[in-house]
Amino acid sequence: MKAVLRALVRAKSGRLVLAVPVAPRDSLDELSGEADEIICLKSPDPFFAVGMHYRDFGQTSDQEVTELLHRSKASSPNQARA
Repeated sequence: MKAVLRALVRAKSGRLVLAVPVAPRDSLDELSGEADEIICLKSPDPFFAVGMHYRDFGQTSDQEVTELLHRSKASSPNQARA
């Protein structure tokens, strides 16, 4: 995650807000210098696993990810500039 945030900074993305539903406090502390703002709905202590905080934490197939990326790219307003 740190590498992604740094890449966004290098790309001059503007204000960088990291929003996550749940995360361990130490991870949030580690990332605090990488984003302008961090929003986290829940940071339980002790933290065991992300999946414990979801009713359904099933895996996403590679095919589903690929389809979602294609749909996202097709509906992107920046697509017309490419």
